[in-house]
Amino acid sequence: MATPAFEEIAETFEFLDDWEDRYRHVIEMGRAMAPLEDALKVPATRVEGCASQVWLVPRIEDGHFDFRGDSDAIIVKGLIAILHALYAGREVAEVPGVDAQAELKRLGLDEHLSSQRSNGVRAMIERIRSTAAAAT
Repeated sequence: MATPAFEEIAETFEFLDDWEDRYRHVIEMGRAMAPLEDALKVPATRVEGCASQVWLVPRIEDGHFDFRGDSDAIIVKGLIAILHALYAGREVAEVPGVDAQAELKRLGLDEHLSSQRSNGVRAMIERIRSTAAAAT
């Protein structure tokens, strides 16, 4: 049920032998994301429950879900990039049914993120799912 973009990340993670390389890859993905304009970094787009500051700005076009995101922590910005690969382009009705925890487990993130980062990822997933559910 993963998107081709997420499958590409999973394949890259399989190729990278150690977690330092995987963390570097996550950081590179975060750096490759376009920054969010300051005007969009408002309380309404901020995700509560994250240790870092995180903003998600959803967009629904032609029945498909997408979002932009940003964080003040580069590793978290990389996690946003992974979530973007998992959710972007899906039909809105499909988004709430994505088993994000299972997909992220394939990457081994559940074992290598601090509890604060894991809580933040869960908060981002919940924001994405609830936004899509409200749009259906």
